[in-house]
Amino acid sequence: MNAPVPGTPEHFIANAKDRVFFAFDRSDLDESAVKTLMGQTAWLKTYPNTKVTVEGHADERGTREYNLALGERRANAVKQFLKAQGIADARVKVISYGKERPAVIGSNEYAWAQNRRAVTVVAK
Repeated sequence: MNAPVPGTPEHFIANAKDRVFFAFDRSDLDESAVKTLMGQTAWLKTYPNTKVTVEGHADERGTREYNLALGERRANAVKQFLKAQGIADARVKVISYGKERPAVIGSNEYAWAQNRRAVTVVAK
């Protein structure tokens, strides 16, 4: 297998990890999220012309409107962290998908935990 080309979205996923997870009904960053985001920060500093979109997601519980707002809070928490680490505001967009794009289908704790996330996507 070939290693991903440096600076590509695949390289970002392989080297920085692209997602952080949240507790139920929360948008604060835990220790694991901070560790992941420090890796994202380092990668973004290595590739200063790269822009990203942070996608906020929620699990299936709650109304569509509530989960869109929660997903936005989660995405903004990631953006604010990256900004605090020196990543320019203009390099980071946010979008919320609420519960509309689950990573794992299911109505159980495992699926819910995987769907409560923010995913950083490198622009191609």
